[in-house]
Amino acid sequence: MSQNISTNLKVTPLIEIHKELGAKLVPFAGWNMPIQFAGVLSEHNCVREKVGLFDVSHMGEVEVEGGGAKNFLQYLLSNDLDKMSDGSILYSLMCYENGGVVDDLLVHRFSENHYFLCVNASNSDKDYQWIVKNSTSFDVNVRNTSSETSQLALQGPNAVNVLQSLCDVSLNDLSYYNFKKGRVNNVESIISRTGYTGEDGFELYITPEKVSEVYRALINKGQPYGIQPIGLGARDTLRMEMGYSLYGNEINDKPTPLDAGLGWVIKFNKGEFLGREHLLKQKEQGLQRKLVGVKLLTRGVPRSHYQVFKNGKSAGEVTSGTFSPTCKTGIGLCYVSKEYADIGSHLEVQIRNQLVAAEVVKLPFVPRHVKK
Repeated sequence: MSQNISTNLKVTPLIEIHKELGAKLVPFAGWNMPIQFAGVLSEHNCVREKVGLFDVSHMGEVEVEGGGAKNFLQYLLSNDLDKMSDGSILYSLMCYENGGVVDDLLVHRFSENHYFLCVNASNSDKDYQWIVKNSTSFDVNVRNTSSETSQLALQGPNAVNVLQSLCDVSLNDLSYYNFKKGRVNNVESIISRTGYTGEDGFELYITPEKVSEVYRALINKGQPYGIQPIGLGARDTLRMEMGYSLYGNEINDKPTPLDAGLGWVIKFNKGEFLGREHLLKQKEQGLQRKLVGVKLLTRGVPRSHYQVFKNGKSAGEVTSGTFSPTCKTGIGLCYVSKEYADIGSHLEVQIRNQLVAAEVVKLPFVPRHVKK
């Protein structure tokens, strides 16, 4: 049963379709978004086993174009754009001078002089202002194209079959973290082989005027494959099982990207970039804490900000937690003192007034199934 939320919230072009499909709507990052349709468990399993369709039009998009585009993004971002080619995608951090994270994002390269960034919904305006502020000494034009762009995510083992039936580009030729321009249901789209679920799938960038007809076409074509509309509840449980960081939970404006295990997207050897000096200093001094995955050994669900203990002594804090439909137990991401971060370490999570036994496990909690 659908419900109405404060009219001060932004809505995506699919809001009426969500209501038609019985979405439960909740405020999220300033938007009125569906948290679930049939239920989180059903939707989660549908993505893992079949195919699900997400409305992620709340995400932000920023275009960077001009002769200095590559040099500017090398300075702005932590990862190395030298490894990119036209049609490739790169995951990166955008950091403050103190090494804290402005946002984590995806960089899409059209050419050496033209890129677009997909940023988190809650950070969209802040990110744009930060990008513009730091672009003044570079030959670039920066545009916030969020209002001109809607985004769908089609995820799951059957995603390729559903999309190929509506799409004019060969998806077999599109590898993970690459994109092509093409037509979906005869609508011009950017088709990106990416996602936030750990399953094979695609993210589609479409004009807001056309996104409803593409959404309906995908739902229609997906019927033989068991497609369901998916809300933000299952989006969170799916990303949790992958151990993927969420801005505001695992990463934020404090200098913790190295603690968060994101050193692989911080390329110190590429030259100067924002935050490099402080991150290098932190790396040289050594980490005091580490982001780990924990699995509860008995019943219970860890939640954000729950305290973590080792033999009754404070050891850290949960950043994200949920009941894992795949593992059928409570799982969490948490920062713990580095001496307790080894795989197999036994810890306790305080749930209400009980200390619940937990074990540090290797991430991800479940295997990824992405196309290489």
